[in-house]
Amino acid sequence: MQALFDKITELEGIPSYSKHQQLVQGIIHAIDEKILVRNDMLPSVNVMIKQFGIARETIVKAYKELITRGIIESKNRLGYFVINESTTQTKQIALVLFNYGSLQELFYKHFCTYLGDDIHVDLFFHHNNVHTLENIVRSIIGKYSMYVVVPLPHRQTQEVLKLLPINKFLMIDRYEPLEGDFNYITQEFEEASYRIFVELKDRIADFDEFIFFYRINSETPVEIIRSFKKFLHDFQIKGSIKTAYTAGSVEKGKVYFTLENIELWSLLKDCKLKGYELGKDVGVLSHNDDLVKEILFDGITTYSADFIALAQKAAQYVLHPYKIQETLPTRLIRRKSL
Repeated sequence: MQALFDKITELEGIPSYSKHQQLVQGIIHAIDEKILVRNDMLPSVNVMIKQFGIARETIVKAYKELITRGIIESKNRLGYFVINESTTQTKQIALVLFNYGSLQELFYKHFCTYLGDDIHVDLFFHHNNVHTLENIVRSIIGKYSMYVVVPLPHRQTQEVLKLLPINKFLMIDRYEPLEGDFNYITQEFEEASYRIFVELKDRIADFDEFIFFYRINSETPVEIIRSFKKFLHDFQIKGSIKTAYTAGSVEKGKVYFTLENIELWSLLKDCKLKGYELGKDVGVLSHNDDLVKEILFDGITTYSADFIALAQKAAQYVLHPYKIQETLPTRLIRRKSL
């Protein structure tokens, strides 16, 4: 029983956990990790009192909650036994994202839908700040059945994520290297972006210049910058990288590429005000597809991973953990703007 006691002890000192919650979650974690299996007998109330010094009423309350959830049962005069190794209905998931943009909202809604109503998801945002990420990680350790995290590119990220139990960790969206064998469902940016640029080469060459707006210290993957520069060099395309779009500066004969929706909306507004026709006077390429980009101006050409597929795969992993190390495909969606 020492392994079970260790699982319960791991949750000590978490301010948001009462002694009762500590017992309940500790037992659930032990079942999730196969320390306890079906028909195993739990320690008696008296043993738990001796081990942890917790009031009898607290232990009984914890056992009653597990009985109510259908995880254990009380056999008269014999004790408490595990009857259900599926603790899905009790799982609590920590989901850590960059921010809450349109794609994150799409992912979150589908992720929760695929998980079902019996699983609780707590949502956190690190806003591309490693210190915020560290604060979040330290505040959630030991509280959740699974940790689903979008990392950020930073030299401290690996040390921060090492704090989480590797067997309960899933990296999504961005890939960052970690020590050891871990599970991930992520995008690849460098080769995928280069391939997309090459597919669009003939259309880009119809214009005078290819302009990429890149905000320094933003969440824009640096791999896209490298692929953009390589594309310009390999195909002798005139192009430039600018830190931001200035309202009113749109010009005919340019192809504009941005990952920022706010910049995109400003650019499109200026095209409308100046009477420029997308795909003819001005070319526009955007990263990450959504419904608005499909509808506006008869469609904005985008390239994107499938965030609904990401949500489904991540939910499947949470429900039935298995080894997964998958890179999502990136697809080009050609529309009028390019």
